[in-house]
Amino acid sequence: MGCPSPEVSGCCPPPLSVQKEVTSRAHTHAAMVVPAAPRELLLLLNRLLAQRRLQPALAALKGLRNGAVYGAKIRAPHALVMTFLFRTGSLEEKVRAILRATYQHSRNLACFVLLYKGAMALLRGAMGGQRKSVHAFLAASLGGWLVFGENNQVNSQINMYLLSRVLFAAARVGSEKGWLPTPARDPFPLFAALVWGSVLWLFEHQRHTLQPSLQSSMTYLYRDSDHWTDLTDFLIYNKRP
Repeated sequence: MGCPSPEVSGCCPPPLSVQKEVTSRAHTHAAMVVPAAPRELLLLLNRLLAQRRLQPALAALKGLRNGAVYGAKIRAPHALVMTFLFRTGSLEEKVRAILRATYQHSRNLACFVLLYKGAMALLRGAMGGQRKSVHAFLAASLGGWLVFGENNQVNSQINMYLLSRVLFAAARVGSEKGWLPTPARDPFPLFAALVWGSVLWLFEHQRHTLQPSLQSSMTYLYRDSDHWTDLTDFLIYNKRP
């Protein structure tokens, strides 16, 4: 006599497929259960993040995180390209140079954001919660002095990158505020002519005054193109391997 349905009689074990399904569900449920201690810690951290009185300090910490990530993201590709294009040495030396430049850029930007946001919070607190336009200048000047004041290659590149943007923005502010006359024609062609004329004159006659990476780039473009022996280093390579 056959066994009736196990769901009804309970006299037979369930089929193997049913057992596997039950076991799988149990394992899945167990994996989804977070241990008590980590779950409580996570809840505590989320409660701290929701505290409005901690917002300035937490914003500075997140700025530290974002500065580190952004610095690494923009420096690593640049260092990779520039190192393998212009730097001599073994593969290990090149990798070390890339990692060193990436770490320095990431660290400096992270520290600057932390200092800037921290100083802004202190200045705002000293003014009874009011935010003045001069606060940004004072806080950033402090961070620039402490973090980017060391004269090295990475800081030099960052500071010069910002200088060009500052000068360009200053001209726009002057025009918008009426401090500078509004030109009748687009001044950008004149701006481009002066920039390129000046940098090539400096390269040809005062090369030592230019930043090293710019010297390397311009040497590759304007000096290495003067030399070749045959089609190999005329078209395929810059210099014979």
